[in-house]
Amino acid sequence: MKIFDYEATGAGLPYPALIQAVHTMFVEGCTVPRRHIHALESDDAAATLLIMPAWQKNRFLGIKHVTIYPENGSKHGLPGLHSTYTLFDAQNGVPVAVLDGNQITCRRTAAASALAADYLARQDAQSLLIVGAGNVAREIAPAYAAVRDIKHVRIWNIDFNKACRLAEDLQQQGFQAEAVADLEAAVRSSDIISCATLSTAPLVQRQWLQKGAHLDLIGSFKPDMRESEDAVFADTSVFVDTDEALDKAGDLLSPMAAGVFVREQVRSDLAGLCRGLHPGRTRADEITVYKAVGAASEDLAAAILVYQGGSER
Repeated sequence: MKIFDYEATGAGLPYPALIQAVHTMFVEGCTVPRRHIHALESDDAAATLLIMPAWQKNRFLGIKHVTIYPENGSKHGLPGLHSTYTLFDAQNGVPVAVLDGNQITCRRTAAASALAADYLARQDAQSLLIVGAGNVAREIAPAYAAVRDIKHVRIWNIDFNKACRLAEDLQQQGFQAEAVADLEAAVRSSDIISCATLSTAPLVQRQWLQKGAHLDLIGSFKPDMRESEDAVFADTSVFVDTDEALDKAGDLLSPMAAGVFVREQVRSDLAGLCRGLHPGRTRADEITVYKAVGAASEDLAAAILVYQGGSER
């Protein structure tokens, strides 16, 4: 059984290849049971365990275990999310690899976001606003650069110092990046807005979104988590990663409860986009919204990519 640590897992997930692998997985399909979500007894009242399996017949089976402790940063100076991924041979159940789940989670989240944006963002989109400065947020710009010619990156975070540090890191990677303090102004002046936070209060307001903008909501994944206000979903073109988002995401549950939005308004899921069942963006002035809660199929695609690449080396 192969062991891929943090560095080895990341090295095996270059964005062009990862985006293609996720696309292929959505086209081919795989079995993805609903994730298990368990509240944990902890001093961190929001501590959560996620268990996410997925498999393709006679190919590979994967299981990701994720622990989420939102107060880790403020209390312990630690990341709020930790995970491991175990990959099995689906023909015989033999474990073939253990991989760093944090790398898989962050990179496949950003890759799926960029994949969706390839269908939903304007072809000439060049300015990107990243809302958040955590581990997933760090991957957004490199992932989007694989599908769009990103010229300018802005970062907004509730902790401005963290936004500044991320901007510096992105500058080191060759991006024209800057931290911003005015979220409204940044949203209004960006072609693409990608939210990757653990916020429980709405951040982006509908009136800030300009014609032709693409809003990407990939941070929140529970009913009590929000990155946008209800009105965002009233008159925009809404897409989801999977139907599970409609049952789990506060960004969707709240406007549905308020009567602002109904499930039938969803234009397509990511599989439908990848299979050509929906064209994605249809007008230059269309405002598109993509809401994701993450899919175990994306994890499986990433793990297979690392394992097969590592097996060839």
